[in-house]
Amino acid sequence: MKAVTIQAPNEAALCDIEDTGVSAGQVKLRVMRVGLCGSDLNTYRGYNPLVSYPRIPGHEIGGEVIAVGDGVTRCRIGDRVVVLPCTECGECSACRSGRPNACRYNQTLGVQRQGGMCETLVVPAHKTLVCNELGFDELALVEPLAVGMHAARRAQINVGETVAVFGCGVIGLGAMAGAAAMGARVVAIDIDARKHDIAMACGAARFVNSQQEDLAALAQSIDGGRGPAVVIEAVGNDATFVEAVKLAAFAARVVYVGYAKKPVSYDSSQFVMKELDIRGSRNATAADFSAVLTLLEQGRYPTQQIVSAHYPLALAPQAFVDWAADPGAFTKILIDIQ
Repeated sequence: MKAVTIQAPNEAALCDIEDTGVSAGQVKLRVMRVGLCGSDLNTYRGYNPLVSYPRIPGHEIGGEVIAVGDGVTRCRIGDRVVVLPCTECGECSACRSGRPNACRYNQTLGVQRQGGMCETLVVPAHKTLVCNELGFDELALVEPLAVGMHAARRAQINVGETVAVFGCGVIGLGAMAGAAAMGARVVAIDIDARKHDIAMACGAARFVNSQQEDLAALAQSIDGGRGPAVVIEAVGNDATFVEAVKLAAFAARVVYVGYAKKPVSYDSSQFVMKELDIRGSRNATAADFSAVLTLLEQGRYPTQQIVSAHYPLALAPQAFVDWAADPGAFTKILIDIQ
C-alpha cells in the first residue's frame, strides 16, 4: 500500500509499505484524512529530537473501520472513528496517578513510531472513538483541538474569568474554544493579523496583534488592570513563555502547551511575588477527545475556516514544502488519503 515517508530532513516521498492484518483486540482502518501537525513539520525540517528516520508521519487521523479482530465490541465495520495516537505504560507515576496522557514512556504515532499517513492502519480497538455523526475532515481535527481542550481543562477555568491565549494555531484555537465553552472571556494573541477572524469564530472576545499592541497595556485593560486570571501559551517560543508570566494576574494560572525551542530565562521573582500556578499540559485524554467531539457536533468549531488546504496523498510531499515555505499561511493542512 501507499504511504508517505520522511526519509531525512527536508526529504519526503511517496512509497510502498506492507499491508498488515488484524489480531485480537485490534481494528483495521481505511485512513481517510490525516492532519499535518507542527510536530510533523519539525520532523520534516529535522528539528524533532524524538524522531528517527525514515518515519511515516501523521497522528491526526480520521478513518473508517474495515476489519475487526476477535473480542472487539466497541466498533463495527463501517464505523467512522478518530484515533487516540499515544501509548501509556500503566506503571509510571503519571499513569498510576490517572494521567496517562503524560506517560513517561509514551510513544506517539508519527513521532516515536510509524504514523498514519498511509492507506490503511491497524490500531488497538481501545485507541479509537466512534463518531458517525461527523465527517472525516472534522474527525482529523479532533486530536489537535483535544490538545487545546486539555490545556484549558488544566487551567481549571471558572465562569467569568478572562483567559489569554498566545497562538492561533489549531491547538491554541482548541484552547480558546474550550475556554469559551467553560464560560471564560477569551483574549487571543498572535503576531499574524490573518488569524483574527478564525480566533473570533472559535470563541475569542478580543484579538490582539502583539506586534502592534503593547502587552503591558493589554494587562491594564483586563479586569480593572489586574490582568488575566489564566494565560495559556500555545506557541512554543521562549519570548512568549516569558510574556505569559508577565501578562498573568497575581495568583493566576499559567499553562504551557507549547515547547520552547531553547532554554528560557525568567525573572523568578514573578513566580513568587504573584504566587503563580505554573502548569504543563501534554497531549490529551480520552475525556478531552470526547468533549471535542461533543462541541464539534454542536457546531462550536468553524471547521471550514480551520482547514486551509487539502492535498491528495500523492502530493503530500509537496504539502510539506509549501508549509515550510510559509507556515503562517496555513492553519491546518489535511491530506486526503483516499
